[in-house]
Amino acid sequence: MGAYIRQPIVSVLGHVDHGKSSLLDQIRGTSVVSREAGGITQHIGATEVPLEAILRICGDLVKGKTFKIPGLLFIDTPGHVAFTTLRARGGALADLAVLVVDVNEGFRPQTIESLNILKRYKTPFLVAGNKIDMVPGWRKIEKVPFAVAYAEQGQSVREELDRRLYDLVGKFYEHGFTAERYDRIQDFATTVAIVPTSAKHGVGIPELLLMLIGLAQRFLEDSLKVPEGPAEGTILEVKEEKGLGPTLDAIIYKGVLNRGDVIVLGAAGKPIVTKVRAILRPRPLDEIRDPQDRFDSVDKVTAAAGVKISASDLEGALAGAPLREAKPRNLKEVVAAVAAETVPKVETSDEGILVKADALGSLEAIAYECKASETPIKFARVGPVSRRDVIDAATAPEPLHRVILAFNVPVLDDAKEELAKHPDVKILQGDVIYGLLQEYQAWVEQRTQEIDAARRLQLPHPAKLLFLPEFVFRASKPAIFGVRVLAGRLRPGLPLMRADGKPLGRVRSIRKGEDVVTEAVAGAEVAIAVDGVTVGRQVNGGDILYVDLPEEAARQLRDKPLNPDEKMALEEIAKIKRRTDRFWGM
Repeated sequence: MGAYIRQPIVSVLGHVDHGKSSLLDQIRGTSVVSREAGGITQHIGATEVPLEAILRICGDLVKGKTFKIPGLLFIDTPGHVAFTTLRARGGALADLAVLVVDVNEGFRPQTIESLNILKRYKTPFLVAGNKIDMVPGWRKIEKVPFAVAYAEQGQSVREELDRRLYDLVGKFYEHGFTAERYDRIQDFATTVAIVPTSAKHGVGIPELLLMLIGLAQRFLEDSLKVPEGPAEGTILEVKEEKGLGPTLDAIIYKGVLNRGDVIVLGAAGKPIVTKVRAILRPRPLDEIRDPQDRFDSVDKVTAAAGVKISASDLEGALAGAPLREAKPRNLKEVVAAVAAETVPKVETSDEGILVKADALGSLEAIAYECKASETPIKFARVGPVSRRDVIDAATAPEPLHRVILAFNVPVLDDAKEELAKHPDVKILQGDVIYGLLQEYQAWVEQRTQEIDAARRLQLPHPAKLLFLPEFVFRASKPAIFGVRVLAGRLRPGLPLMRADGKPLGRVRSIRKGEDVVTEAVAGAEVAIAVDGVTVGRQVNGGDILYVDLPEEAARQLRDKPLNPDEKMALEEIAKIKRRTDRFWGM
């Protein structure tokens, strides 16, 4: 069984609107005729750019250079989703990446997200510093290397572009990377190359392709040697295709897949075992006449390639899950291996939040970030948010864990209905992982404050009051008079006592001006209505009064974070009580 060097798989990442799609379109569009030898072919979820096409695009830039890499396979799945969804044996499927950054806008949320992912998977990458044509005064020039376009610009335009690239270099430094313009780099092993591009006008594409081929040749040659053995791949998606029924889009990254092969697919339940009925590839772009017949059927496909597979029983296959070819002799082993690899590699705890994501890889990426921020996970599942998820989240004993992080997935109607019954369950949705986690942290802070406030309301607090003699509104039934809260916090329903420990009536209500309030804190002057006392008999203007705190509440308060004035009021109440009971509140 011979080995060969396959083309590296390249993922294009970056913030929305920074030009990922335009860049891929530009790379595809550089081939004049798709059917010509060395033409660029579009597969399912991938674009194959053979070495001959790259050499033709690069022209004089590659004079005198030789390459063993057979070309490049660009993954078309948008941005960071490709990276988190597409896995090969638990790692990233992409061998290389291009991070597209708008030189005018700089770093945006998904730029940082993409960088975090590249860092995590230790994937070699280069930067397309895109939209250089938006630099004020840029002289339009199309389909040329960057160096040629740069030489055509005026001095002020060049200086402005250099300034913007310098800002970008600074941003990379902040995130732990040394970066520089590609033609100023001494050591590509330690410095990230920035290739200035205009995807719109096709500037810088030759250097970008050349840099990718160079990186692959230099750093990946050994890892790209693959045997011509059984096929291994990653599922992109299952979709209904007119005239074909359910089909499977996949990237094959190892081995050879033949028509008629038995394949094992990762699924939500146990793995699916099925037979390849047909291997389909899109027809070259200029051959699409009848949309009913958009695919060519091929007998076999060699890695690396994107393919559409027609087979039975495809429902339930998971995006990001493995695809493996199996022979009768090793079917059991392959099924067991696929089952093991389809289980999300997520550390779960007995206590924690619930996470839902669109694919296995994104679920693992969220779990990785949750672990870094010390956020425990109890349940981690692929798919939309369902009624069961809401019920599971609602049963969490810890209120701060009654949350569902939903990455790139919808909330089903039955989940929305169930949610109405559980007002303390929160669903946070988003498509930027770290953004979702930031939102969760903000929710935790807000919820903690709400819970603390609710707990404080439940637990009686100490308070020390001064009876303001000039404010007596009614002498009895109930007595209504003004007080200043000297320390602690006063609430309705609490009994009062004098400084000598003699019990008084309960506080029926508290008013501040015209408003009834539920609490008065240190410094507040309020009117209180007190049952069971008469001004001039049990209480008099100028008296110091205290909340007659139950002993159990005093014990609980010893472990709570109290303000200095609350502590003082508690100590004074305890001193009064210990005149008759030495161990009160201990």
